[in-house]
Amino acid sequence: MTSSPIGRAWSRFDGAGRLVGVDLARGLAVLGMLAAHLLDTERTLTPDPSTWITLVNGRSSILFAVLAGVSIALVTGGPRPLEPQRRPRAAARLALRGALLWVIGLLLVMTGVPVYVILPAYALLFVLALPFLGMRARSLFVAAGVLALVMPWIQPILDAAPVWAGLGGAELEAAVGWAYPFTVWIAFLLAGMGVGRLDLRSLADQGLLAMAGLSLALAGYGFAIATRPVAAGDPYLAAVLTAEDHSSGLWEVLGSGGFALLTIGVCLLLCRTPLRWVAVPLRAVGSMPLTAYVLQLVVWAVVALVLLGDTSDLGGIREAGLFVPLTLGLLVGCTVWALTIGRGPLEMFIDAVVRRIVGRDAAPGAPTRGPAPVIGSGGVGGPR
Repeated sequence: MTSSPIGRAWSRFDGAGRLVGVDLARGLAVLGMLAAHLLDTERTLTPDPSTWITLVNGRSSILFAVLAGVSIALVTGGPRPLEPQRRPRAAARLALRGALLWVIGLLLVMTGVPVYVILPAYALLFVLALPFLGMRARSLFVAAGVLALVMPWIQPILDAAPVWAGLGGAELEAAVGWAYPFTVWIAFLLAGMGVGRLDLRSLADQGLLAMAGLSLALAGYGFAIATRPVAAGDPYLAAVLTAEDHSSGLWEVLGSGGFALLTIGVCLLLCRTPLRWVAVPLRAVGSMPLTAYVLQLVVWAVVALVLLGDTSDLGGIREAGLFVPLTLGLLVGCTVWALTIGRGPLEMFIDAVVRRIVGRDAAPGAPTRGPAPVIGSGGVGGPR
C-alpha cells in the first residue's frame, strides 16, 4: 500500500516517525483561532459553560508559538541537538522560512481583515531562535523561564515607546507583529524548543509535561487573582501583574504558557489511545497549519468583500455565520488533502523554495520526528 500515492500520504501522516499528538495540538489551536476570530468571545470566563469559549482568546496564539518551538527543536535534532558542523545549514533554512513567513504575513495584513496577523512575529522569532539551536532541554527551559519572569516587567516601557505613536508607527507594528511582541514571546518559543528536546514518545515525559503545564497554569492564574488588589490603582503594576488575554503580563505568560504545555502533553497522551483515530480530521488540520491559517483569512476576506463590500467589517462577518462552514471546510478539505496528497500546499511551497536556495540537510538521516517548522498559523488570538 505504501507504494501508492495514498499509501505514501498515509505513511507520512500517521507513520511511526510522526508525533501525531503535536498535529492534534495544532489542530485544536487552529479551531481555537477560528473561534476567537469569528465567534463572540468577548465575555468573562466563569463556571458557566456558555462562557468557556473565551478560553480560546490569547491561548490559541500562545499555543502556536510554543508549538513553533517544538517543531524547530524536532527538525534540528530532537532530544540530541545537531552537531555544530550541521547547524549553519539548519540555521539558514530556518532564517529563509522566517523570511517567507514574513512576506506572506504582510500580504495577509494587506487584505484588511481585522485580526492581528501573527506571521511577521513568527518570522522574527525564527531568527531569534537561531542562537539557541545547540541548547538542550534544561538550558532552553532555564532561558525561557528567565525571559518569562523578566520581560513582562520591561514590556510596558517598550509598549509606551514613542515610535509606535509616531509617523509610520502602525505600519511598523504590523511589520514586526507587535501585537505578539517578540521581546516576550521568545520565552514561549524557547519553552517549546525545550519541549521538543524531550523524549516526546516517552509516557513519563508526556505525563510530566502535562503536569508541569497544569502547575504553571494554576500558579499563573492563581497569582493573577491574588495580586489584583496590589496592582489596583497603579497602571504599571496593572500592566505587569495581569493574566489578561494579549497583555503579555507576567501572569498571562506563566498561566497561558502553562496552558499550552498542558495542552501539548494531553494531546500526546490522548494519541496513545483510540482517540488518535477519532481525531484524524483535527490532526489533518494540524498537519498543515500554515495552509489552514492563510486559507481561513483569505476566505474571510473574499466572503466579506462579496457580502459586505468591506473586509474590515468584523461585526458583519460574525453575523454572517462564517465560523461553522469555514471550520467544516477546513476539517474536510485538510483531511482529504492529507490522506491523498500529503503535505499542505503552502508547506510544500515553502519547503521547495528553501530546498532550492539552501539545499537539503547536508548530512544523511536528518531527523523526521515531527512536522517541519513552517507553521505560522499561530493562532492569532483574534480581534482584540
